[in-house]
Amino acid sequence: MKILLVHNDYGRYSGEEAVVDRMAEIFSGLGHEVVQLRATTAGVRDTMAGKVRAFVAGIHCPSGVRAMREALRWEKPDVVNVHNLYPFISPAALRECRRAGVPVIMTVHNYRLICPTGLFMREGAACEECLRRGDEWKCVRYNCERSWLKSVAYAARNFLARRNRHYLDCVDRYVCLTHFHRNKLIEAGFPAERIVVIPNSFDPDAPAASSDSPQGEYVGFCGRISREKGVDLILEVARRNPDIPFRLAGSVREPELVGRVPENVVLTGHLEGDEFRKFTANARFFLLPSRCYEGFPMAILEAAAYSRPTIAPAHGGFKEIIENGGEPIGLLFIPGDADSLSARVRTLWDNPRRAAELGARAATALREKYSGSVVQKHWQNLTNSLLNH
Repeated sequence: MKILLVHNDYGRYSGEEAVVDRMAEIFSGLGHEVVQLRATTAGVRDTMAGKVRAFVAGIHCPSGVRAMREALRWEKPDVVNVHNLYPFISPAALRECRRAGVPVIMTVHNYRLICPTGLFMREGAACEECLRRGDEWKCVRYNCERSWLKSVAYAARNFLARRNRHYLDCVDRYVCLTHFHRNKLIEAGFPAERIVVIPNSFDPDAPAASSDSPQGEYVGFCGRISREKGVDLILEVARRNPDIPFRLAGSVREPELVGRVPENVVLTGHLEGDEFRKFTANARFFLLPSRCYEGFPMAILEAAAYSRPTIAPAHGGFKEIIENGGEPIGLLFIPGDADSLSARVRTLWDNPRRAAELGARAATALREKYSGSVVQKHWQNLTNSLLNH
């Protein structure tokens, strides 16, 4: 079987790109031939001309439609697996798959099908205004992107995609990463029988690094240094608990957040390879206090690979991931509440045995539910059933 992977890369390498690359490995591991259609937004929004170009392309991108048509013509894939289409491929390109009679599986990483920003977040808290009202233009009213140009562009492209039914008419299966996400799509009117849940997978690409301290030396965080990821909450918790060391790994997206950090906080910058593995191995547990729902953060699985639990907000898909069917792999806190997060941090820091127990469950869940071999079977069943149908 030949599978065409379609993805518009973001401006900077993200977890979504990592998943797309992982999907290529999964399909190849199943014996399928994988070809790709990729575009990129890297550097485009650095200039006003680039921003205008992205604005127009997000609504309709003739070059992206043409690229899809040519890929279908020359590659003749059996299945198309679509990820992100904005801005330089565009939902209109899905019509080419329909005309060619090639089934489409769309991996839904975020909430962009029903929320222009893809985050279900406004003013630092979860927001489902567009879902409840079916009105993308609330993105403009509230200027959700904190940029009028981007807010108008995102609202317009979502409105036109919905009005033209590109997703409803041209996608055969939607793959959500959590049941919470699936339920939101159903609530928005997407057909339940065409929505399946397949989580992200993770297999360490190298032997686990040894820990200098089995109990862990600090509280860890890995991700963008931004309010969206709840870094402001971490800094507040650190101020309240000066005896607990914190280390934050990731690129700084909002410099004003880290102008003055508590003395017990270390910013390591972006880490890769052995440095990242050692960073993970030496943490006692991880924080992921995102203000938005998120999709399925890879950071939870990366921590689990080292038997490290995660403290996450009790909203979105976090609940089902952390609760793990009654066998918790971490702790939950009240979203956006520094008091609640501080209490959870104190609990695990003062009780390393409890942290170790949760971490052991996380490692078991990774092997039994999220390993490449397990997730690979889900994808094999999906592609086979789609082609048979």
